[in-house]
Amino acid sequence: MIFHEPVLLKESIDLLVTKIDGVYFDGTAGFGGHSGEILNRLNSAGKLLATDKDLTAIDYCRQKFGKEERFSVFHTGFTSIDTISKVEFIDGFDGIFADLGVSSFQLDNVEAGFTFREETNLDLRMNKNEGLSASDVLNNCSKEEIAKILFEYGEEKNSRLIAGEIVKARSIERITNSSTIRKIIEEVTPQRYQVKSLSRVFQALRIFVNNELEELKIFIDKSVDLLNPGGRLVIISYHSLEDRIVKNKIRFENLQCVCPPGTPICICGKKRRLKLISRKPIVPSEEEVLRNRRSRSAKMRVAEKI
Repeated sequence: MIFHEPVLLKESIDLLVTKIDGVYFDGTAGFGGHSGEILNRLNSAGKLLATDKDLTAIDYCRQKFGKEERFSVFHTGFTSIDTISKVEFIDGFDGIFADLGVSSFQLDNVEAGFTFREETNLDLRMNKNEGLSASDVLNNCSKEEIAKILFEYGEEKNSRLIAGEIVKARSIERITNSSTIRKIIEEVTPQRYQVKSLSRVFQALRIFVNNELEELKIFIDKSVDLLNPGGRLVIISYHSLEDRIVKNKIRFENLQCVCPPGTPICICGKKRRLKLISRKPIVPSEEEVLRNRRSRSAKMRVAEKI
């Protein structure tokens, strides 16, 4: 039995589903928490398409929703939303959703390779058959490249120091497991900051090997193109790098003109395509945070296609 408590479940689906006979897209199906609630809100004419890179999640959803004719799930990333819409002969969506967090199952399952709390292979890929693993990156990239990854994607202040120790460690033995990184962090970081530093390092490596930030930008651009008028875009993020991208993309699409201040006549040709449903991000209630500590950093932003 796989357990994962969906974050901001009621709030997200209340804002997402505005047509009970509409067509919806869940870009991060996971273990079907949000997908299941979307289906609960739709009538027999509604439809939900979903994607996930994690094959375990795909298999679980196919079993969970096996007899559900309104639901189709695809083993791919959410940037394939345009391809999937063509395959399914769908011109537009009435709602598009993504929860950018790593599931509790992935974090707690040693075999999934996302935890630094237990001994595990240093992988961190959502799709284990795609791209380079974290181990590949740490064993082959230069000190400067590793430091840049840790600083840009993990906002780790000691990125250069940690990168240097990684290069030293791999000169002795290839880095293949989480315990090696944990040992390095423990040696160069005061005890009170070790967990935070480990979290930042693993976050940086996960974002890099999965190309998460670039794919998020692509996904949002495609989503805006594919939303029907009145359709909603709902995205839940968990750290500042993701939230900044979501916020800036939505704000840009909310603008009618991007000409420099003082330009007498608009020459940019830009059209406003989204309106904000909530100017500030929606966050979990105190009750939800107490019940599910992993929800504490969640921020949800919502916009509607004009």
